[in-house]
Amino acid sequence: MDFADIGVMIIAGGKSSRMGKDKRFLTVDNCSLLELTLQKTAQQPFAEAYLCGECHQAEGLFELAKRYGLTLVADERQGAGPLEGLRAGLAHLQAEYALALSCDMPLFRYEVIRPLLAEAQGEMAIIPVVNGRRQPLAGLYHRDVLPAVEAALQRGDYKIGQVIDSVPHKLVELADDDAFFNVNRSSDLRLVQGRLVNEKRQVPLVTVSAPKSNTGKTTFIERLIPKLKERGLRVGVVKGDCHGYDVDEEGKDSYRFKQAGADGVAVVSPKGYFIQQKTEQRASLIEIAGRLTDVDLVIIESRNHGTIPKISLWRGLGEVIVDEDTVAIFSSGEHGETSLRQYDIDDDEGAAQLVCFLCGL
Repeated sequence: MDFADIGVMIIAGGKSSRMGKDKRFLTVDNCSLLELTLQKTAQQPFAEAYLCGECHQAEGLFELAKRYGLTLVADERQGAGPLEGLRAGLAHLQAEYALALSCDMPLFRYEVIRPLLAEAQGEMAIIPVVNGRRQPLAGLYHRDVLPAVEAALQRGDYKIGQVIDSVPHKLVELADDDAFFNVNRSSDLRLVQGRLVNEKRQVPLVTVSAPKSNTGKTTFIERLIPKLKERGLRVGVVKGDCHGYDVDEEGKDSYRFKQAGADGVAVVSPKGYFIQQKTEQRASLIEIAGRLTDVDLVIIESRNHGTIPKISLWRGLGEVIVDEDTVAIFSSGEHGETSLRQYDIDDDEGAAQLVCFLCGL
């Protein structure tokens, strides 16, 4: 069985209660969460494709469905959550199976659920399990599960998991993958925005920033690097310094070249090289980061000259940095900021996991 043999149901309903606003139309990568999912869906040869959900913004949903070749199927029950979207799609399904996919997984790739197709042997549901958690809104459903879905809705039982447990089903373990990352809160959205920017870079970047000196940016990075190295990653670091620097020792050839008036000096050895270049204006840290070779990611340490995705450090000095590039905060105490993912400033393992997520590594 392949994608051409099944349907797909994009589940785009729900109240977005944890987000506080309709997350379907939140912007990521220059389009809405929903449209990003539909773009990926249109690239697959599904036998049937449905956009299922509450249609209180029916005009926008209709236009998106038409643009990407899906049939818009409206929920009949309000407030019944994704289960009603599943019902609406199954009621129209002609193929034996269809994939039900939530529209709030902007990192999703259809290839990751291909193993489900090989496991379908007539069960009513084939559900991926990732890192111990079932993913019902990335699962494969038989059209004959519809009566069980309708019965649950009639009883007022709106949990998809309960329906799955009530019918013959199969659980398929998949490797831990960022493809199943859900955007439920504004803090999730910021993380995804940082990740998607990095996906367009040749080498991903992460900025470590703080509002004041003596917050511990250098110490934070010193502790982070070994954690990343344990994962087999090659790490580059670019540091901004407002005081200037000089890496040459008096008497060395590179020093003599500079004294003679050279505007740039490069020294290459069997084990590496360095370049020292005079500039009329401060060079872009991002540009310099792009010159590093043989690294998997680059960490930029800078208070004012970094870029998205930015990790903000705070130890009670100055105001917490929460600009549009900031995606998470590592702090040593209460600061009142709630729109970002929160970590303890000494959580080295959490920092490594976050950086790997932001860099797609």
